[in-house]
Amino acid sequence: MTDVGNRLVAGELEAIFLPGQGMLGASFRHRGEELLRRLENLEAAAAKGSTAGIPLLYPWANRLASSRYRVAGRDVTFDPSSPLLHCDERGLSIHGVKWALLAWDVIAAKRDVLTARLEWTRPELLALFPFRHKVEMTATLRADSLTIETAVIADDPVPVSFGFHPYFGIPGCPRAEWRLELPAMRKLVLNDRGIPTGKEEPFERVDTSLGELNLDAGFIVLDERPRFSLSGVDRRITLEFLENYRYAQVFAPKGKDFVALEPMTARTSALTSGQGLRVIEPGEDFNAAFRIGIQS
Repeated sequence: MTDVGNRLVAGELEAIFLPGQGMLGASFRHRGEELLRRLENLEAAAAKGSTAGIPLLYPWANRLASSRYRVAGRDVTFDPSSPLLHCDERGLSIHGVKWALLAWDVIAAKRDVLTARLEWTRPELLALFPFRHKVEMTATLRADSLTIETAVIADDPVPVSFGFHPYFGIPGCPRAEWRLELPAMRKLVLNDRGIPTGKEEPFERVDTSLGELNLDAGFIVLDERPRFSLSGVDRRITLEFLENYRYAQVFAPKGKDFVALEPMTARTSALTSGQGLRVIEPGEDFNAAFRIGIQS
């Protein structure tokens, strides 16, 4: 990668973020061991638009059912073949603009805190998402956790539908022996394109070893501050929603050495469905935060 990144250090934790390339979380180490996954070839991932590490999915998380949507009185039609976008195997735009094509400006940097800003004013960005605004992200590293706070500052009315896609793994432990803990939630029923149908079903609390588990599902969270954990050997990774993440995606594909625990501000394709979609008015801020805690 051309961006060497900003390194944060606190106690036995280290993190690296790439402001020039999407504010990607490109490393998160505990006692020198990497906890993030899919970092092997970031150049290839950047070129394709594949997710890796801790990527921000912006301005929408997951898939859009269509390249047309109407929000805040605006009818939007974008070109799904735009070089800024990545599409899934069905041709649906997924995860917004490729992370490596969003350059952030660092506005504050310390040993354990990094804040950067993204101005959503470039014509090519407005062609996809025609709502002028700013985004600020702050990563704060403490001896036992990494907190990521995101603020959307509206110039126009702005729909909020972003999320993050952190990929985690437990060093020195086979994937089948990892233990996954999920809270009770409401599971979103999806159609054959991975788009919510509008139906929901109960999802009971999970506490199990991964074994041969194969999971890729979206949820409505029920707790105010839900916690999701992945553990093994002598280490536990816990992701806690702190503010304004009311949806989650859990991606634990069989045979892959990662689990993605994904905080989302809106359900999949909320821009096209309008279901649960929040729009902030000019001059308003929207703030969201989650924390990744590490326990030995």
